[in-house]
Amino acid sequence: MATNKIKSAPATTPRGQRAPKGVLRRLLRTLFEFYPVLLPVTLICILINAIVSSIPAIFMQNIIAIVDDNYKSGDWASVSGKILGLVGILVIMYVISLIAGFAYTQLMAIITQGSLKKMREKMYDHMQDLPIKYFDTRGHGDIMSYYTNDVDTLRQMISQSLPQMLISGITLFTVFCIMMYYSAILGLIVVAGVICMMFSARYITRHSSKYFLRQQVTLAKAEAFMEEMMTGQKVIKVFCHEDGAKADFDKVNGEIFFNARNGNRFANILMPLMANIGNVMYVVVALIGGALMLTNVPNISISGMAFGISIVVPFLNMTKQFAGAIGQVSNQVNMVIMGLAGAHRLFALLDEESETDDGYVTLVNAKENQDGSLIECEERTNIWAWKHPHSDGTITYTRLQGDVRFFDVDFGYTPEKTVLHNISLYAKPGQKLAFVGSTGAGKTTITNLINRFYDIEDGKIRYDGININKIKKADLRHSLGIILQDTNLFTGTVMDNIRYGNLNACDEECIAAAQLAGADDFIRRLPEGYNTKLTGNGANLSQGQRQLLAIARAAVADPPVMIMDEATSSIDTRTEAIVQRGMDALMHNRTVFVIAHRLSTVRNADAIMVLDHGRIIERGTHEDLINLKGTYYQLYTGNLELD
Repeated sequence: MATNKIKSAPATTPRGQRAPKGVLRRLLRTLFEFYPVLLPVTLICILINAIVSSIPAIFMQNIIAIVDDNYKSGDWASVSGKILGLVGILVIMYVISLIAGFAYTQLMAIITQGSLKKMREKMYDHMQDLPIKYFDTRGHGDIMSYYTNDVDTLRQMISQSLPQMLISGITLFTVFCIMMYYSAILGLIVVAGVICMMFSARYITRHSSKYFLRQQVTLAKAEAFMEEMMTGQKVIKVFCHEDGAKADFDKVNGEIFFNARNGNRFANILMPLMANIGNVMYVVVALIGGALMLTNVPNISISGMAFGISIVVPFLNMTKQFAGAIGQVSNQVNMVIMGLAGAHRLFALLDEESETDDGYVTLVNAKENQDGSLIECEERTNIWAWKHPHSDGTITYTRLQGDVRFFDVDFGYTPEKTVLHNISLYAKPGQKLAFVGSTGAGKTTITNLINRFYDIEDGKIRYDGININKIKKADLRHSLGIILQDTNLFTGTVMDNIRYGNLNACDEECIAAAQLAGADDFIRRLPEGYNTKLTGNGANLSQGQRQLLAIARAAVADPPVMIMDEATSSIDTRTEAIVQRGMDALMHNRTVFVIAHRLSTVRNADAIMVLDHGRIIERGTHEDLINLKGTYYQLYTGNLELD
């Protein structure tokens, strides 16, 4: 089965396969920003190490020339000092190279791991500023791949490939200059061999990089698939979809294999090919150099030396060194390409547009003057006010009450499709509004607009009389409490998860919130009570218990406006009765928006909005809508079911 999947691997390059040319330049600029002093010091050490490793040929030429000149006379006593002097200098140079090599490897370890740490922090900080839409339109596994696969390819490129390519590049330049100094004729022969190497390497890397880049994309795809499968493992088991899951995995895994296999097939050809071209070049230089030396052909060089053994022998070593340096460059090309592919994805994440916030109205602590007006204060008074600066320099304070009003609001998640049409409603402080309708009618969308998770296309939303677009998003959301249908619990104690609603809350306030929500009883029966450790999104708790903790978390936040999106949908009828008492206490003197499929939970709402395809088709109290005998009546009596 897997073989068939491999044959069907996509022939076209996936989106994002080709990294723009500016990625390397941007990466280097980023590294300099992270380490403006340490990186130049490292580059100097690399430069010293590379140059010193390239100059033994000069010493070899001088030693051979001395030996050749004194071969016939046999007067070794007069030249031994010169040879020992040259050897001594060479030893000193090698010691310097050793120190520089050790220094740059240690510094590169600091720069590599430090840069990745800073990059991950930069990415994570930026992700906190991204709009909800970004996460709604991307797989979580794909996002996780930024921090694993892409960062890992960057690690290999920064720590290994870039330093090795830099060393090889400096070596190539240094050795080439020495070659041309001693013999332009033999140097041009080496250049001809290098041209053959370059064309061969270009052909191979063009094909291998295509597959390596595809591999990077399919790895992210596989990670997203695995995250989805692990999350939905119970569903897979319940519906006996194991074979289908295996087939889907084989397809994703087959794409990785297809791209990795073909990329490595080309990459594995490169080094042997470079080595053999280098060997051929070595033989050609030896033959031609020997022929030129025997025929006394004039040497064209900067040095002005005639062809002799003192030139040909060092030249052979330089040829070997030159070919080896090109082989090292070629060997790192694919790793650089993969690293650039990862860097391209990381920079694409960093380039994602942050959530815009043009608001200037902020939420502040306030207290009352003797005349009843509000003034801002530092201490916590349990009185909150909207601080509204005006263009004329004056500042007004409006008490936070929770008055929310919609005026002819239109909205669509995409410009092509409007989801909400002409929505008008109001919720006075302390009122409870309920939204009823089939799935996709627009109930949750309305609450998302109150939070400004999305911004409206047309119309207005006012909060305590202030246009919601003028309020800073963080302050707006601080004034709202949300209980969602799907509860998210974080690794930590039960107390930590409740305190998530208000990080300044003390233990007593958290316990009081749990008692209000009806969660205190089951928490105290846990092995360590409020100090019980939760992991895996509270996997050791029932769905109802997790929902109770979410209600307690909202209670400790103590906001004036509460949004309950199917807040009791995961709680059984008996538990719901317990929770409902806590919910009623929680909703007291608060503006509450309730979304519920159980119509029994919204009977006491001050107003019920019945939505259908993004429009409010009925509104009123429970009694009003029952007397109307419309859609709500049909739903309540069971003659019509919610989709």
